[in-house]
Amino acid sequence: MMIERHKTDILILGSGGAGLFAALHAKQANPDLDVTIAAKGLLGKSGCTRMVQGGYNVALAPGDSIERHFMDTIVGGKWLPRQDLAWTLCVKAVERIRELENEVGCFFDRNADGSLHQKAFAGQSFDRTVHKGDLTGIEIINRLMEQVWALDAARLEEHRAIELIPARDGSGIAGVLMIDMRDGAYRLVQGKAVLLATGAGPTMYLYHTPSGDKSCDGLAMALRYGLNLRDMEMVQFHPTGLLGGPDTRMTGTVLEEGLRGAGGYLLNGAGERFMAGYHPAGERATRDIVSRAIYAEMRAGRTTPMGGVYIEMAHLGEERVTDLFPGMVKRCADCGFDLAGGRVEVVPTAHYMMGGIEFEPDGSTASPGLFAAGEDCGGVHGANRLGGNGVANSTVFGGIAGDSMAAYVKGQPGWRDPDETVIEAGIARAEKPFAQTGGDLNGLRDRLSQDMWDHVGILRSAESLEKGHDSLMSLNTELQATGLADGDRAFNLTWHDWLNLDSLLTVSAVIAAASGAREDSRGAHFREDFPETGDLETTAFTRIALRDEGLATSMVPVTFDKVKPGQSLIDDEAGVPPAATA
Repeated sequence: MMIERHKTDILILGSGGAGLFAALHAKQANPDLDVTIAAKGLLGKSGCTRMVQGGYNVALAPGDSIERHFMDTIVGGKWLPRQDLAWTLCVKAVERIRELENEVGCFFDRNADGSLHQKAFAGQSFDRTVHKGDLTGIEIINRLMEQVWALDAARLEEHRAIELIPARDGSGIAGVLMIDMRDGAYRLVQGKAVLLATGAGPTMYLYHTPSGDKSCDGLAMALRYGLNLRDMEMVQFHPTGLLGGPDTRMTGTVLEEGLRGAGGYLLNGAGERFMAGYHPAGERATRDIVSRAIYAEMRAGRTTPMGGVYIEMAHLGEERVTDLFPGMVKRCADCGFDLAGGRVEVVPTAHYMMGGIEFEPDGSTASPGLFAAGEDCGGVHGANRLGGNGVANSTVFGGIAGDSMAAYVKGQPGWRDPDETVIEAGIARAEKPFAQTGGDLNGLRDRLSQDMWDHVGILRSAESLEKGHDSLMSLNTELQATGLADGDRAFNLTWHDWLNLDSLLTVSAVIAAASGAREDSRGAHFREDFPETGDLETTAFTRIALRDEGLATSMVPVTFDKVKPGQSLIDDEAGVPPAATA
């Protein structure tokens, strides 16, 4: 099959915060570089960064410090984060927030004295979340998009990456095989440096926050390419996803953490506050604790009419709630709920994947020329991501990767020759459904989401994980035998549904395998048959690799190179909300 071939100095996959910041920094480092940005959707209109509501964690205020932010991140991550990555996040966030304001042009909310307003987010010992109302991500992405559009950068919109292509001689990355979704043509884009910044998106679960086009393609490609994935059992469920019922796609979208940080109540179906019975921090406990508490209320049958719990803000005053959270009030109103004056039904919703590709603080990976940033990466957050650390992660490491790629390309004389056999295999994999009869892809996706929710979800056990594994194997067999009714490649959304489901099944199997390997409970991963955390000093992270015989799982000791369990860089307790210590 004929494919189009292109060359660029730097190829960036993804146009969220990580991808756009990488492009900006690469062009600032060397304006003469040929930079190409490829996105599955439209530039700046796809990805998860623009969906960020809450804000951006950064140590700026008197009384706060980088050390305190770091300790909150380590303690919140249950001592699983790679400490040099977490430290880089906390240090560079200070630099990046100034850049966002003064160079990119973001307008964040301010106090009366002109300083940046920082609000409370759960699991932190200091109120450090910079924000733009409750629509922070839109502000960041819109301003970034304006900056990137002004660059001399090529754009490949509505291009789906389907395979990372190694060099023929094994010396590193050669390029990426893509499908132009508009006409179905295959394109190979060779890059001296390639950035994987596609985001992840745990949309394999019944309730999820990302849009349906987020299907973990980058992680699936990285696994096939031979990279190691770490912490893949750590899927974060946000406690308060809007529960709008089966007839709206709004179900699962986030009602941001600032609602609980501002003093919102969680109530069960009987109207009783229940969080104090699960954790001293109440509603301001970390996301994993609150999600499990809500799930426990649901399992006990103490639910709302649609099967969740309530969040209530009315006691704070309707005018104040409307002023502080205009986006959330409107979102709830669109689904028939009154957030400011009434109660809204919520349910835990799959939100973020702390696990991902193993990478270095400069953004490099084990494959020369291949870099990674954002939610495609593991190691920054460990077992639990603090709200507000996500968009900081994307912008911090996206900018670092842009600088690193510009420096890397400077030393590269030319492009690597691609391995043609991998290109042929990638096309064959994508073409497979056209050679088979049609089937019920929607039914397969529904079964996947229910099975992952039931068996590999908030609460896990050896028995549930075995059921989940068996179901995933069966679903994958069915998918590989399922074809398409329409043979046209142009804007064939059913074809891309098939490819989405293929990626989701691949990554779901990795999540289940990592969950089975971790026989203790940490943060977002809770084993009912191993409920204890275990010895922190012997903490290890899961590593998954793809071998000829299937998934290979190992446990790798965490290196405590800055602080060890039992030690602290601050004088008081990390991860404890101020209200919880009063």
